[in-house]
Amino acid sequence: MAKAESLVRDVPNFQLAQLVYGDLLLARTHTLPTMGNAPAALAGKAQERLTQLRVEANRRLTALRERPPEGSLPAQFISLPATTRHAIAVDASRSRLYLFENGPDGLRLIADHYASIGKLGPEKSFEGDQRTPLGVYYITSRLDASQLTDFYGAGALPLNYPNEYDRRLGRTGSGIWLHGVPSDSYARSPESTDGCVALANPELQSILDQVQPRTTPVVIARSLQWVTPTKVEPQRRSLQNMIEGWRVARASGDIGRVMSFYSPQFSSGNKDFTRWRQSVERDVSELRGKAIELKDLAILGWQDKGDILVVTFGEVAGGQRTGSVKRQYWGKEGGLWKIFYEGVIG
Repeated sequence: MAKAESLVRDVPNFQLAQLVYGDLLLARTHTLPTMGNAPAALAGKAQERLTQLRVEANRRLTALRERPPEGSLPAQFISLPATTRHAIAVDASRSRLYLFENGPDGLRLIADHYASIGKLGPEKSFEGDQRTPLGVYYITSRLDASQLTDFYGAGALPLNYPNEYDRRLGRTGSGIWLHGVPSDSYARSPESTDGCVALANPELQSILDQVQPRTTPVVIARSLQWVTPTKVEPQRRSLQNMIEGWRVARASGDIGRVMSFYSPQFSSGNKDFTRWRQSVERDVSELRGKAIELKDLAILGWQDKGDILVVTFGEVAGGQRTGSVKRQYWGKEGGLWKIFYEGVIG
């Protein structure tokens, strides 16, 4: 009771806290048949809201009772470089956002927060469907509260939805952000946004203060699969070797060998496989005899209609200090990994 009183005093706009406090007061007089045991006259006026608060309570309790296994990570985080300081994963089924810090010993879970997603759940397909997209994304920028209306609370972190894989599948829409809530609210219902991921302002602010745009990946999954780093180590080595094979082929000047890594269904902007081959031929000719280094290699995995890899790296030619930052999308075709998109992102 003391904790509940303190909470509603400190955060009076936390509706779930007010509901729990009311239940505790009523429990002094009789046994409660259900959570949120509001008087019938009040309950009848806000039945939908009561249902939403009960779902929120269950999601929060589940997150406390069923923790990710110690030392485990979402399976999508295959390999991240030291320059990627943080990573984020969202489990739509649990209304939970997990924040990881990347240190000398790899990724470590440092915080997790209750989060709201789209009104009609996950798996966005088209503009205005009120669903949250599922996939591997990156934070593109940081928007402070001063740049936004009060609706977005403490600020926002826009994501690169639709990504190249989404576009390949014909998915549409835009403006998918991680953002806060209006100042008159503490949290939103589990499924209440138009597709964004919304957090309480203090929790969103802690993320705003830590993560960096462009290098911070955000995985949004229907349900996260947690794995230990040692279990995925063979996969990590295999994929790193595969990408190293692409690098060696590119440096060799053998255009046929280079193009063997690309899908016949490749597309990038207005370039199909044939036009891309012409572009690669020019690049390979310019790079012939020069060493090529891939810096800050990041590999993230995704399973949807097929297996997908999102690969990001800096490509630096011998004798140069810097180079372009590229992103590739790989998919499996006939059991083999092939690049179906490649582009410069920085």
